[in-house]
Amino acid sequence: MIVELISVGTEILLGNIVNSNAAYLSEKCAGLGLSCYYQDVVGDNEERLCETIRTALSRADILLLSGGLGPTQDDLTKEAAAKVLGKQLYLHEESKTAIQQFFDKRGLEITDNNWKQAMVPEGCIVVDNPNGTAPGIIMAENGKHVILMPGPPGEMIPMFERSIMPYLSKLQSCVIFSQTVKVCGVGESKAETMVKDLIDAQTNPTIATYAKTGEVHLRVTARAEDEKAARKLVKPMVKELKGRFGNHIYTTDDEVTLEKAVVDLLLANKLTVSTVESCTGGLLAARLINVPGVSEVFKSGYITYSNKAKRRLLGIKKNSLLKHGAVSEEIAREMAKGAAMVSKSDVTVSVTGIAGPDGGSEEKPVGLVYIGCNVCGRITVKECRFSGDRTKVRDNTVSAALSLMRQCILQYYSEVTFGSKEK
Repeated sequence: MIVELISVGTEILLGNIVNSNAAYLSEKCAGLGLSCYYQDVVGDNEERLCETIRTALSRADILLLSGGLGPTQDDLTKEAAAKVLGKQLYLHEESKTAIQQFFDKRGLEITDNNWKQAMVPEGCIVVDNPNGTAPGIIMAENGKHVILMPGPPGEMIPMFERSIMPYLSKLQSCVIFSQTVKVCGVGESKAETMVKDLIDAQTNPTIATYAKTGEVHLRVTARAEDEKAARKLVKPMVKELKGRFGNHIYTTDDEVTLEKAVVDLLLANKLTVSTVESCTGGLLAARLINVPGVSEVFKSGYITYSNKAKRRLLGIKKNSLLKHGAVSEEIAREMAKGAAMVSKSDVTVSVTGIAGPDGGSEEKPVGLVYIGCNVCGRITVKECRFSGDRTKVRDNTVSAALSLMRQCILQYYSEVTFGSKEK
């Protein structure tokens, strides 16, 4: 079946808010096996909204509208959809009671315009909204399904997952199952080249590559009569990808981030970690600290932005800074070594670079970054050259540092294990 997304709100058109609802719904619809060919954004104008709904109905089986269900005069989604489908609005007593209870529970005074939200089209399915005052609405007419949801993500997402997704699942004659293979340390172009033959020959399951900051995600998707059969189709393809990418795959779990994979690796090997950052200014430490349970392994984070801080906190020699410059392989190495000495951590990661937009030269351009990783005395330094603005350079640096940490820890234990066997 074909689905079309319509996001309602002048504030989206003006760029006042980011349309995160469309991104969320797109991903969920893909997982349900619904084909989405168009996404629309329309302002709070009844005439244009009606025109958008009519056009969408001419080319899609399911319309998912978010936004425009509030109490004010410019909230017109429900009115426009009812008008297009020829439905009259009536007062839904259950919704009126829910709205009253919502205000009473919070000790707020209700205003008359809120009762507008209890008006629903005749013959519709009313969807409860425990997180707000605007109920959702499902209208089915001549094989078409028009579904209205509130705009705030805190209301829309729970409603979709609790009520709308089960409704949509029943409309499908098959089940779609996807599994994501997350890869780090391999660029997008190389990753695509490594699976090009699989993509060219794909039927069911299919493979799609997605470039993330410092990562590549490969989504394997299968269609079958039930989830068990779909999983069975996905399994051998994931196994093939594991054979091709090896240790570059850090997870096949959608919920696991790169930083969580690194923290899990530290926990599994009972390693402590400290970070020492210059151009990233604490972003690397922040990514790690976002992971629950990191307190078991994270000892300290140093921000040594100036040369003086590098000398005072890490013991880096003045002559080294003068000879090589702060942005150099040698200083990244000394930073990682110095951090290990002062923190007594098993793993230390250093970052030094030129994030821009100023400070670059022909010899050392903006985007040049050195990342050092010290695992139990074994130090590896990686040179990176990133493009983009200051934010992009710093974000890419953090992802590269996490990837290098993981790689160095795996390599250390591989060599230690291999060496013990040789002996």
